[in-house]
Amino acid sequence: MSESPPISETATERHPDGQITTEQQGHILLIGIDRPEKYNGFTPKMFSELSRAYGELENNAELRVGVLFAHGKHFTAGLDLPKFDEAMRAGKPLIPNAAIDPFSLKAPFRNKPVVCAVHGICFTAGIELMLATEIVVAAEGTRFSQLEVGRGVMAVGGATIRMSERAGWGNAMKVLLTGCEFTPEEALRYNFIQEIVAAGEELSRAIALAEEIARQAPLAVQATLNNVRRHAYEGPDAAVSDFVSVMQELALTEDAAEGVQSFIEKRPPVYKGK
Repeated sequence: MSESPPISETATERHPDGQITTEQQGHILLIGIDRPEKYNGFTPKMFSELSRAYGELENNAELRVGVLFAHGKHFTAGLDLPKFDEAMRAGKPLIPNAAIDPFSLKAPFRNKPVVCAVHGICFTAGIELMLATEIVVAAEGTRFSQLEVGRGVMAVGGATIRMSERAGWGNAMKVLLTGCEFTPEEALRYNFIQEIVAAGEELSRAIALAEEIARQAPLAVQATLNNVRRHAYEGPDAAVSDFVSVMQELALTEDAAEGVQSFIEKRPPVYKGK
């Protein structure tokens, strides 16, 4: 388990630029956005720490799934814009080039899936972070808005790509060009989220889904994620071209043998990621 600063009880004890917490629970890494006194508004420090947390998920062999969530009453109000003004004017990227991008827009990509739990306010970069994960659970009453155009900037964390892919042109344009707020029910209809649960249950449901994923064969999960991503970024021919070689590689693993043996013995499989 990584060493994370303790969650302070008062805002005065917190770093003014916030933090990202990490906690290992079995094969799952809980990744928490932690600046509730500022609506979890992101700072450069928090993006750097979030990237490192994704790196921990990727590089720790014990970890199989991540869960992205937020401390406090809200997921995030988005970027703390004054803290990014200088970098934006200079054309500097939000994420260091060598780091894993939490928005999954550039290599190196993570190979392990992330489930996201959102609640309260989920604006701008918060939506883009959740769209970059594999499964999203939203609490009832969550408020969504991709409102960059109202601030004189553009969404650059993937919303302009993923919203039109999932919701269709007109729905994406309505959200992106008006900056309107939309509900969890609309987000579900737009395919931005996968489930709506009662407020307060979003994290436990996300963890339950992560545990379900973690029980599967880790190498097969990672291969599946990478193939779906390859289709999204390179097209169907690229994804299909990997089918035979990847299946052969997986068939030769210890986990594949365990999958067959557990089927024969009529017992749950015990996978090791080998």
